[in-house]
Amino acid sequence: MRLIRLIAAAVILAVALAAAPASAADTIKVGAILAVTGPASFLGAPEAKTLEMMVEEINKKGGFQGKKVELIVKDSGASPEKALSFAKQLIEEEKVLAIIGPSTSGETMKIKNVAEEGRTILLSCAAAEVIVNPVAKYVFKTPQKDNYAVIKIFEQMKRMKISKVAVLSSNTGFGKAGKEQIEKLAPEYGMQLAANEVYDKAATDLTAEVTKVKASGAQAILNWSIEPAQSIVIKNARQIGFKGPIFQSHGFGNIKYVEAAGPAAEGVIFPAGRLLVTDALPKNNPQKALLMKYKKDYEGKFKEDASTFGGHAYDAMLILTRAIEKAGSTDKEAVRNAIENLKGVVGTAGVFNLSAQDHNGLDMTSFEMLTVKKGKFALLGK
Repeated sequence: MRLIRLIAAAVILAVALAAAPASAADTIKVGAILAVTGPASFLGAPEAKTLEMMVEEINKKGGFQGKKVELIVKDSGASPEKALSFAKQLIEEEKVLAIIGPSTSGETMKIKNVAEEGRTILLSCAAAEVIVNPVAKYVFKTPQKDNYAVIKIFEQMKRMKISKVAVLSSNTGFGKAGKEQIEKLAPEYGMQLAANEVYDKAATDLTAEVTKVKASGAQAILNWSIEPAQSIVIKNARQIGFKGPIFQSHGFGNIKYVEAAGPAAEGVIFPAGRLLVTDALPKNNPQKALLMKYKKDYEGKFKEDASTFGGHAYDAMLILTRAIEKAGSTDKEAVRNAIENLKGVVGTAGVFNLSAQDHNGLDMTSFEMLTVKKGKFALLGK
């Protein structure tokens, strides 16, 4: 009897060992490097929740070609060094099909070459144009380009007869990239930069910086950052009596930044995708149905407002899904090639038309100019 039990145990163990690789082969591994905690958590936390929700839905429908998606989320805390370590781990050890993220431009630039060398698809949730310009074979991004955001802001300033502007930006990859675009495009739009201050991303008081701005005689402030410090810019500027308009980048697209700034946020102007003003869109808008579904699903599940940042992760997973379907395969090269040829993909940020020359696929029409009205986001009147 003892011998029979030993043989039975050995058989069970052998079956279990044999089943392990088969089980692994029945899943598609997708990595995500997101700032779930830390200074950029207003970006990374909704991105992680969005992916969790989408993968759950995909797997309920049977996954892809009978394979379930295994989502592996790594919390970088917005650290480029952690992002780099996680990227190597996901590529070399986990053998993921693709990486979604990182949340920030600095992190993305840190791992861009690693994705290229590892021939692994990277769908960044960060905005800096340098992520996709110059084009790298395996690197894509879902947010609108930062130079488009600068153009939209300068066009609005011209309509408001503003020509003298003070620039504030954080010392991050996103802040640096935005600052460069502002400096490059300002002469073309007749903008004089009366002040141009860089502040620490972890700043808790920016009174000194906004005091310099006020003294410069600038008609308006243009702040470029993604951290909570952008709310401090607004509060401190109003506290010292700056009366002019305050413009923010598309990194302002989470209502939590408005809440952090309080009444001082009233009237802030910034470019963003249409997710934040879904209810105000006409019924025939091509994005409205998708935006309403995402907003309803996300807010129903997580009991918090949807943000443009969660939308960037939504678009990344949507693009990956469409590419797998188009390729009819989960082979990395086939999926990469399919991504590069996707056309007319309606996402939260706009309608994506990707190509070998354009690994973002969005144009200027993907932006609306928004404002803060009674503590809520609203379309800016022309």
